[in-house]
Amino acid sequence: MDMTKNQDVIVIGAGIIGISIALKLQSEGRQVLVLDRKGVAAETSSGNAGAFAFADVIPLATPGIMRKAPKWLIDPLGPLSLRPAYALKILPWMLRFWRASWQDKYQAALAAQASLMDFSKAALERQIQAVNGEAMIRREGQLQLYEGEAEFNASLAGWQTRQQHGVIYEFLLSPDAIAKVQPGIHPRFTHAAFTPEWKNVCDPAEWTKHLAEEFEKLGGRIAIASIDSIELNSDRVTLKSDAADYETSQVVLAAGAWSKTLARSIGDSLPLDTERGYNTTLPAGAFNLKTHITFSNHGFVVTKIGEGIRVGGAVELGGLNLEPNYQRANVLLEKAANFLPGLKVNGGKQWMGFRPSMPDSLPVISYSSRSQRVIYAFGHGHLGLTQSAGTAELVAALANTQAPDIDLTPFSATRF
Repeated sequence: MDMTKNQDVIVIGAGIIGISIALKLQSEGRQVLVLDRKGVAAETSSGNAGAFAFADVIPLATPGIMRKAPKWLIDPLGPLSLRPAYALKILPWMLRFWRASWQDKYQAALAAQASLMDFSKAALERQIQAVNGEAMIRREGQLQLYEGEAEFNASLAGWQTRQQHGVIYEFLLSPDAIAKVQPGIHPRFTHAAFTPEWKNVCDPAEWTKHLAEEFEKLGGRIAIASIDSIELNSDRVTLKSDAADYETSQVVLAAGAWSKTLARSIGDSLPLDTERGYNTTLPAGAFNLKTHITFSNHGFVVTKIGEGIRVGGAVELGGLNLEPNYQRANVLLEKAANFLPGLKVNGGKQWMGFRPSMPDSLPVISYSSRSQRVIYAFGHGHLGLTQSAGTAELVAALANTQAPDIDLTPFSATRF
């Protein structure tokens, strides 16, 4: 079979977004080929925290954040850092991030994010049922921890905002109350909020591979190919690579942090950049974790992955090409050992991944400005897994020229 011609949709990207889209398009009768430079879940989708973070409706660019940012950025091992070698390159993105934090832009982004989260939450349940995936889902909630009353009080406005958008939570106001949900947390954490509807997947890489196997079982095709550029013709789209050229009637670009160059090849200049995240996955027996833990003021989480424990998070603005700084993973693990005194930190495996991020914290889910034959689905930042099933349904609507179930204007490729 000639895979360069025998399909009517090509999805570029075999991470959780691309595979979810391919599976949804296939369910609607489309002939789909997925192309990826390394394979299924070979990059960012393999090493994330495995959380469906539907409670995280608040964009990163909040009012007043730029007053805090300089203090964070000068600490190379803090929760938000900027690699000096990348400072000039990311300056245009940072200026847009600052503009997105203004009250008018923030409120619009908040409403859009909440809309996408609500839709994606329902879409995930449909996806779980469609792929018989319930056994891979952990419905164990999330505990967000605070050190002292002042830190907790500073978080209250955010929880009120979440409540307005339907997030259910319970405040825990003592170390004893926290211990009833999760024993073994240092008593320095005196307050917490528990979100009982929070869900995790057992392993994000295995979840993506499960979806890919369902796709292939039903006749879908996945191939290794590094696409260099996209060319538009009157009735076809050509994908150029060193090995072969692929022709199709429609393309979905879901290549995560690598989408920017391909969008530019057809004339769309988008402010997509990369938040680099670090983690360490510890072997089975490292800690008796009963729920997903978020140390929000330290910028990291502790979560179950398979039988092990993953400690990771933080944001490093450093692009795609600089060498990893695994000291960041070491710092997070050291903090976790202090906060969870019983945590066994030996035998861990370190990882660094690239979160594809837009300045306003909203993904691009949109036709290209150049042609409706090219659909964009990238820029989800920390929320790629969370919004994957919803994004798949929205992209399928665009691909079939149907009205999407939510307003996609805030996610347009032309919004900047």
